[in-house]
Amino acid sequence: MDYKKEAIKKHAEWKGKIEVISRAELNNRDDLSVAYTPGVAEPCLEIQKNPDLSYTYTRRANMVAVITDGSAVLGLGNIGALAGMPVMEGKCVLFKKFGDVDAFPICVKSQDVDEIVKTVENIAGSFGGINLEDISAPRCFEIEKRLKESLDIPVFHDDQHGTAIVTLAGLINAMKIVGKDMKDIKVCVSGPGAAGTAITKLLIARGIGDCIMCDRSGILYRGRDNMNSAKQELASLTNKNNIKGGLKEAIKGADVFIGVSGPNIVSGEMIKSMNKDAVVFAMSNPVPEIYPEEALKFGAKVVGSGRSDFPNQINNVLAFPGVFRGALDCRASAINDNMKIAAAEALAELVSPSELAPDYVIPKALDPRVASAVAERVKKQAIKDGLNRI
Repeated sequence: MDYKKEAIKKHAEWKGKIEVISRAELNNRDDLSVAYTPGVAEPCLEIQKNPDLSYTYTRRANMVAVITDGSAVLGLGNIGALAGMPVMEGKCVLFKKFGDVDAFPICVKSQDVDEIVKTVENIAGSFGGINLEDISAPRCFEIEKRLKESLDIPVFHDDQHGTAIVTLAGLINAMKIVGKDMKDIKVCVSGPGAAGTAITKLLIARGIGDCIMCDRSGILYRGRDNMNSAKQELASLTNKNNIKGGLKEAIKGADVFIGVSGPNIVSGEMIKSMNKDAVVFAMSNPVPEIYPEEALKFGAKVVGSGRSDFPNQINNVLAFPGVFRGALDCRASAINDNMKIAAAEALAELVSPSELAPDYVIPKALDPRVASAVAERVKKQAIKDGLNRI
């Protein structure tokens, strides 16, 4: 199928991938009087007295806002909020299909941090959660941080944390295959943007041995100039021996390579320089940092990518519907690292010991078990951490 041509055709036919369906029937005057005036005044007054009743008397308990400024849309870059609308609608479809979560696209015509934060704060009362989407780094870090501080509902930047959860899940199972312990491994991460930062921080929270991060200028190390505040923080958390150099030096002797950067930047010789039974997750899309067959040819044991036509696809759809389903079900006030790790472990456990293989370390994107398994584990962890409100 020519996906580009078919997408234009179908989007024109659909005229939008989502719509509003009424849950209240309006068949007679009594129906109208209960759903609207005069009866609707009563739940309004109850919510005025107790704002928490907004979760009982409105759809808020199951509603997530998908927020973008269009600055980092898929692989398209800064195309603007309106042009990003088809992607946001698609995200809402995935929320509904896989998590039975009602989601609504909000495309903000501003790329100013203060304006975006204020916009989301002003509309947050209509929603049970906020999913930030396709907002470029480093602004996305500041936006998420400020919203998490000011709002009492979950704020989750999927490009960061969804990718991190699925990557950790794949890595948990890959370690079983290669017989290594997470606390002993060295990980090389190429691309300290939104996804790379979140992946690294979640791996550190899970207890990996060490991580070496690279940007276009080379390895992040303490004392390096030309680093923004986000990269300076990463340098303080990683690279225990403060090594310097480029990607070639960073990947040498690594047990794992994780790429969220750009196409064709890893050579076969670089893979050969890694430790025995290396794990390679080359997730640049559509062209990975190194193609799976090339990585395997030069000694990698487990290989994953961001593409659906290769084994071990690292796909965010495995994470965010279940994470939000679990958070909404217990009315969590936030989504913390423990909940993300719980989601990753739930995903990893869906691959049974008898199924586990180098070309199957992560469930398929359309596996019907995923969302409910993730949701249940996330909910339990939220309750354990005292973040639940029901």
